[in-house]
Amino acid sequence: MASEIDTKFMRLALEEADSAVLHGDVPVGCVVVSASKGLLASAHNRREELGDPTAHAEVLALRAAALQIGHWRLEDATVYATLEPCAMCAGALVSARVARVVYGARDPKAGAVDSVYSIGKDARLNHRFEVEEGVLPDESARRLGAFFARLRAAGEK
Repeated sequence: MASEIDTKFMRLALEEADSAVLHGDVPVGCVVVSASKGLLASAHNRREELGDPTAHAEVLALRAAALQIGHWRLEDATVYATLEPCAMCAGALVSARVARVVYGARDPKAGAVDSVYSIGKDARLNHRFEVEEGVLPDESARRLGAFFARLRAAGEK
């Protein structure tokens, strides 16, 4: 069962996810929290808005968090993402040396921390992180489902 703290920060990530829809992006949100410094950054998907294939919520939040502390190492950070991170984002999480990743909904097609790959647990890499799945998964899945249903209804996906 999710802790009260995990639920609190996942709700912030869900608020970020809602912002993504306002500019046509997939509703994924992310929050980075340092054990020693508190909330460092939050972001949402901006690929469509920025025309940038790397503008995933996790990458944008990691960049902002690193700027906030003045260093790329986020060793005491927990990252809250509404959707299981993809391979690119999981790689960025390893590179940032985060301590923990908490996510809402599983991604059976592209999830790279549990579903398809286990990048954060791979002993061949120079860093590993703890993974906690399923914090407010229904809320995350509902947002994604509604977004893609609207696209299909409009003949866009």
